[in-house]
Amino acid sequence: MELRQLTYFVTVAEELHFGRAAERLHIVQSAVSMQIQRLERELGAELFDRTPRRVRMTAAGERLLPEARAVLAAADRARAAVAPPPGLRIGTSTGLGAHLDRVLTAFARRAPDVPVELFSLPAAERLARVAGGELDAAFVRSVEPVPGVRVLPLWPDPLVAALPATHPLAARPEIGVEELAGLPLSLTERRNNPALVDLVVGACQEAGFEPPPGPASGSLQDTLATIGTRPLWTVVYASHARVLHSPRVAFVPFRAPGLALSTGLAVSAATPPPHLDTLLLACDDHEN
Repeated sequence: MELRQLTYFVTVAEELHFGRAAERLHIVQSAVSMQIQRLERELGAELFDRTPRRVRMTAAGERLLPEARAVLAAADRARAAVAPPPGLRIGTSTGLGAHLDRVLTAFARRAPDVPVELFSLPAAERLARVAGGELDAAFVRSVEPVPGVRVLPLWPDPLVAALPATHPLAARPEIGVEELAGLPLSLTERRNNPALVDLVVGACQEAGFEPPPGPASGSLQDTLATIGTRPLWTVVYASHARVLHSPRVAFVPFRAPGLALSTGLAVSAATPPPHLDTLLLACDDHEN
């Protein structure tokens, strides 16, 4: 007796139709009939009463059905017992910097057998993939609500100013936003990160000036390279600035209350991802 034969038997018993059972099993009908016949010969009993118009289970088939289901369920449990634990697919962005390293270290300590796969994607795509089940979770900052996704708050992410290392403000322990008036500002386009752009531009306006636009921002690496050669400024997440090595650029904190965006963990609103509790504990651990 084979598990395949029991699977075919249970499917025919549920459909009471060999053609529909074959469609469910994605095989040809003759293969289903052949395996059922082999099972009947082995058991020495007819399991189905077949006529040109209908298929009915015999008394023997009715007695076998719960036992066959129990055997298949036990086989599934046996596979699950030795299968590797499901991994975790997490959406990330480059600005997470040291935060991500600490979270991953804390998670690996708590769940050493769980593999983690990282996907660096734009924020909108991260949210879309969480909603569609292609990602288990994603780190996001100050995003608009998306149907099917909930965002669990994690930590505030302060911003620092990135200035030419030769600029007079670069030697200061901290600066006020108003001190940057007149210096061109290079930011990504608002459609790429509306929360960040609105925060920085709004802070400049509250300080009494409209920042002169700098050159169009491409990647952060390109922007920092440009800042190293001309009077210009941008903002970088403090956690990311700590892992950047750019001798021609200085990263200066803003004077309190400073500028910050909140980071959260986007997950499915309907189905919590595997290992969510462990991941949240790891996010808490990294702050301690």
